[in-house]
Amino acid sequence: MKEMPFTFEIHASKEDVWSTLWDDTTFRDWAGIIDPGTYMVGELSEGNEIQFLSAENGYGVTSLVDTLVPHEFLLLKHQADTQDSGARKRDEEWTGGEESYLLKEVDGITMLTVKIDVPTEMEEHFTVNYPKAFERVKELAEKKVN
Repeated sequence: MKEMPFTFEIHASKEDVWSTLWDDTTFRDWAGIIDPGTYMVGELSEGNEIQFLSAENGYGVTSLVDTLVPHEFLLLKHQADTQDSGARKRDEEWTGGEESYLLKEVDGITMLTVKIDVPTEMEEHFTVNYPKAFERVKELAEKKVN
């Protein structure tokens, strides 16, 4: 796996960016750019396991919410690759990887830094689609301000 870092400047509070990232409706909107039909199952609380699943193919990943500081930081540790909407394990692509979200706000502008461990064969897909997905996060969060 390769760690891929991304940084985005968003003209919105860190609270608005956070809710855009993790509220179900907006999560499905931006995450669907990376993998169509993606949704999250479980409660985003420290120590919980959550699943990110694709409604299109039923593939997903089960992740441990390792560290959670609301509106500031989230660290996910990917525990298992799944299929059949999380019912069965599949070949490990994401298992052992990490994903983090850091939000820093200054004067109403939030810098969002995302670091994600990506399987080598998916690096190009994420290089293209992650910036598109987070451009959508930016649009949605800034719309809350206006």
